[in-house]
Amino acid sequence: MTKADIVSEIAKSTGIDKQTVLNSVESFMDIVKSSLSEGENVYLRGFGSFVIKKRAQKTARNISKNTTIIIPEHNIPSFKPAKTFLNEVK
Repeated sequence: MTKADIVSEIAKSTGIDKQTVLNSVESFMDIVKSSLSEGENVYLRGFGSFVIKKRAQKTARNISKNTTIIIPEHNIPSFKPAKTFLNEVK
């Protein structure tokens, strides 16, 4: 399912025009991205949580040059679904 499909489904079920729904969906995504970039987790009760996970520094190998490189510690975004969400999917 794409963003356009989501917008169409919401517009069909609520009766709101697609442009308004598209603006709302994009605003939601912008708010989630900006919150995560500031280190703030986003919790949506009954749906799940968008959280920041910290990856530790590690040593990796560049196979083509046969050298080792150090990958620094960094943060990555992650989604953890709620228990009710998991039960519906199962």
